[in-house]
Amino acid sequence: MTYLWDFAPVLARSNLLIEGLKNTVEIALISIVLGVVVGLALALLKLSPRRGLSYPATAFVEFYRNTPPIIHFFWFFYALPVLTSISLDPFIAAVLALSTQSGAFYAEVFRGGIVSIERGQWEAAKALGMNRYQLLRRIVLPQALTRMFPPFVERSFELTKTTALASTLAYADLMYQAMLVNSETFRPLEVYTTIAVMYLLLLVSASGLARFAEARMTAYRT
Repeated sequence: MTYLWDFAPVLARSNLLIEGLKNTVEIALISIVLGVVVGLALALLKLSPRRGLSYPATAFVEFYRNTPPIIHFFWFFYALPVLTSISLDPFIAAVLALSTQSGAFYAEVFRGGIVSIERGQWEAAKALGMNRYQLLRRIVLPQALTRMFPPFVERSFELTKTTALASTLAYADLMYQAMLVNSETFRPLEVYTTIAVMYLLLLVSASGLARFAEARMTAYRT
């Protein structure tokens, strides 16, 4: 049996898929920004000599790194309201799930970049009278950024793909819109091939921008 491909019904509903793509980009960007904030805070807490700060941060990171992402989505959307009596809409629940999860992974990226800076530079900065904040801002982070950038971009791409789980909360991302189109057209091969290409184009374009940014950062450092 030869399958007859027909993308016409899918293209006729391309407005739904484009809207879903916009929502996917929006939720990914917001989650990346919030994830960076969470990740940097966790990285600094993990590096703290105070166990009361480093141990909880480590536990947070290990929990998120070793549990399935879909559990985080369901916890914020279904379980948290049971504990707090506050219902979250799908967008907020998905952002919380994505940003906290990505924050845990970003924390390891940032921590690895920070500790990769030679101890001699730390000691030299302290000898010049810099406090910890000045040392990080002026000496450590500018150098660590170039080392953090590739794994940071890779993790951000993983986050973008993980946004597809937001469809399980009925958030109108690209995957959710694709399911709607499929229910109307009954053309699953065409629908899911189309959104695979859309994800591919999105991430390939982002990869090109990331390579450009990395090249500029390297040129600036040299």
